[in-house]
Amino acid sequence: MNNFLKYLLLIIFLNFIACSTKKSKSDLEVIFTQDTLDVGYTYWWPQSGPFIGGCGEELSLVFSGTVTQLMEPTNDAGPLYTPQEGIVEIEKVFKIKNLGEKNYGNQKFFSSDVFHGLDLSVGDLVLVICYDYEGDYTIPGKQSILKIASFDDALIASIRTYIDTDQSALQLKDDVGIWAKKGLGRQLQNIMACDEDMELVDPATTEITK
Repeated sequence: MNNFLKYLLLIIFLNFIACSTKKSKSDLEVIFTQDTLDVGYTYWWPQSGPFIGGCGEELSLVFSGTVTQLMEPTNDAGPLYTPQEGIVEIEKVFKIKNLGEKNYGNQKFFSSDVFHGLDLSVGDLVLVICYDYEGDYTIPGKQSILKIASFDDALIASIRTYIDTDQSALQLKDDVGIWAKKGLGRQLQNIMACDEDMELVDPATTEITK
C-alpha cells in the first residue's frame, strides 16, 4: 500500500470518527457560573409546556435540574396569582435561544415564583421549559416545570429529539403517550396536525399539493 493510499484511508477514517461523534443541537456544553437566573412568570399566557401556540412557539431555554429550595407562598401579586419562589440547580441545558443583552449567561441556578400548586418537593428532579417575552426569558405556567423520574427520563429523550429536529412535532409520534401522562398529549397532537398541514403546502407556490 503506497503512502498516498494510506493517507487517504487515514483521512476517511478521521472523517468517519468526526461524523460519528458529532454533537446534536441539544448536546450543549455549559461551564456553569455560581449565579442565579431569575425568570419572570407570564401567568396570563393561556398555555404552558413545550407545545404552545398553533404551530409550536420556539423554545428559548430548556434544561433539567434539581429543586433545591421552595419558599412559602405569598400574596405579593394580589388577586392575579399566588407567587411561590423556588430554586432549581441546573444539571444539563438542552436549548439556549440567543436573546442578546438578556442571553442566558451559564448560570447554575434558576429562580422564579411559578412554583405554587406544582406538588414539588426539595430534591425532586424537573424538566424546565422557558420561552421569551419582551426580550427576556419567561416561564408561562405549571406545565413548564415537569417532574421527572431521572435525568434519563423518557421526557428528556423526547424533548431533545424535538430540539434536534428544529421542533418537528411529527418526530414525536411515538411519544404522545408519555406527554399525555403530563396532560400535554393533546397539545402535542395539535402541533403535529399543524406540521402535517404545512407538509401539504408547496413552499415554491404556496399552493396545496395534491
